[in-house]
Formats: sequence, C-alpha cells, structure tokens
Amino acid sequence: MISPMDPDPGHPPTEDPFALDRAALSLSCLPFRRSFFEEVKDRAISSSELCQRQDWPSVVFAPFGVDRAEAHFNWLIRLGVLRREVDGQGLTERVRLTPLGRQVLERWPGEIPRASLRERMLENFRRHRPRF
Repeated sequence: MISPMDPDPGHPPTEDPFALDRAALSLSCLPFRRSFFEEVKDRAISSSELCQRQDWPSVVFAPFGVDRAEAHFNWLIRLGVLRREVDGQGLTERVRLTPLGRQVLERWPGEIPRASLRERMLENFRRHRPRF
C-alpha cells in the first residue's frame, strides 16, 4: 500500500542539489546493488526478507544480518532515499523507494559506481559522527 503522504507522480523534482549529492554518495558507499533499489521501486521489502534471500549476490555486494540491514535502511530513510511502507495499522518494517531515491538512481544508467575506500570511510564517519 502506498502511503497517503506520498507526493503525486507529477510532484516536481527536488531542487536541493546538496540532498541529491549526499544521497548519491551514500548509495555508492552502501553494500546495495542497483537491483535492490530497482526492486524497492516496485514493491516493499523488509530487512528480514532481504537477508533470507538465496540470491543475495544479485542485490548486495556482501551478505549481512538483519540488524545491519535495518541500520542501512534507517540511514537511507534519514537521507530521504527510502521510506517505511504504511498499512492499515501504521508503519511496517518494509521499505520503498522515494521520489528523491528515484532521482538519485537516474544519475547512473547502469550499476551504481562503488566509492573508493577513502570515500566509504569518510561517509561512515559522517554517518556515525555527524557533528564532527
């Protein structure tokens, strides 16, 4: 079910280049492949569902547990790339791609380019120590 808070399909794209650049950097630093984001464009997925998949190499670069997947989901939610799906009882554990996430994916025609080790380390530091 789509959240009633979702903008309509005609909603103008974000005009904040900083938000787009920050989200693009994060996507290149996280272990998700483009196919993961393409999948959450069309249907919601939970962290437990993601971690139980037998075809994990097609959606992530390396396997990880449910807690780590939730941490990644929460970061992408904070950036505005993902959102929690809403059902009749409120928020669920499942996530979907936001309009901002769609805009970020449009930057790359193919696989999301991987960030360098230095970029991943800096992004991890910014993510876990945002005030420094």
